[in-house]
Amino acid sequence: MSNRMYIIPIFIPHKGCNNMCVFCNQRKISGELKDVTTEDIKNIIDNYLNINSVIKYTQIQVAFYGGSFTGIETEKQIEFLKVAKEYIDNKKISSIRLSTRPDYISKEILTYLKEYGVKTIELGVQSLNEDVLLASKRGHSASRVYESAHMIKEFGFELGLQTMLGLPHSNEEFEIETARKVIEMKPSIVRIYPTLVIKDTELAEMYEKGEYIPYTVEKAVDISAKLMKMYNEAGIIVIRTGLQNTDNIRDGGDVIAGPFHPAFGELVKQRVYRNDIENKISDCNFKNISIICNRKDISKVLGNKKENIKYLNTKFNVNIKIIENNNYVEGKYELKEGV
Repeated sequence: MSNRMYIIPIFIPHKGCNNMCVFCNQRKISGELKDVTTEDIKNIIDNYLNINSVIKYTQIQVAFYGGSFTGIETEKQIEFLKVAKEYIDNKKISSIRLSTRPDYISKEILTYLKEYGVKTIELGVQSLNEDVLLASKRGHSASRVYESAHMIKEFGFELGLQTMLGLPHSNEEFEIETARKVIEMKPSIVRIYPTLVIKDTELAEMYEKGEYIPYTVEKAVDISAKLMKMYNEAGIIVIRTGLQNTDNIRDGGDVIAGPFHPAFGELVKQRVYRNDIENKISDCNFKNISIICNRKDISKVLGNKKENIKYLNTKFNVNIKIIENNNYVEGKYELKEGV
């Protein structure tokens, strides 16, 4: 059986959030345009549980995504949680995950979330720079993030933090500053989302007026790779980089501008490998190099359309050969002299 967590996603678009950040049109981002009922939740869970591949997972988690769950009226929250809790009691799922805003957390809220089987709480942090939070109209300060994160951990929940790159008034220095502060809070998991300009948002108006310039894909990938390395070294799992593709979030959809790429997360992983190999080549001064790795890592070493190898060849004037060796565990590789 797999020890990995299987997630059953349930999107609750923009429910519970009275704030309107400049970048947000949550109904388009989630790809869901209708409200969710308890019957919908049951059907979604049942449909996922009927997939044959689910049985190999020891941990199955129902995740409420898309809105600020704890901002929904309490009765509705409990109504939704009760449905998922029945599946926990029947041992069909193991726990519940939800995402919410830092200013929608309190001891009272955490008390009933614990009672209904919530294990993981992800906070939409976006940035920990006060100017960026203000320019993005987040509606809360960085101190509110620290308070909520502390409470969540104090209550024994698994803490997840979601951040965004390229928000108004942000830059690479601020992104790295936010990552350092995230690491200090010691979450179990993080997500890195590049800011996209979505139709029908204030950010779209700012972009059209020339008041906002989004990151390019190259810049967003480069910064994301640096942050991923920081998190990896701190023992924090990056569970996603880039928004999930939906009918709306895609080329020709509701993305007006910004660093959208259907395989953004894979590009970031490839860049992490490239940066690491680049440092190793700088240290060893080999001209003929064999990179030995597990077959699952070959695409990350090569890069998209072999861009990593082309880049390294050009920079160092080296000959590189990839050697598959599945005795190497995934994520571990070695450089040796000779091809």
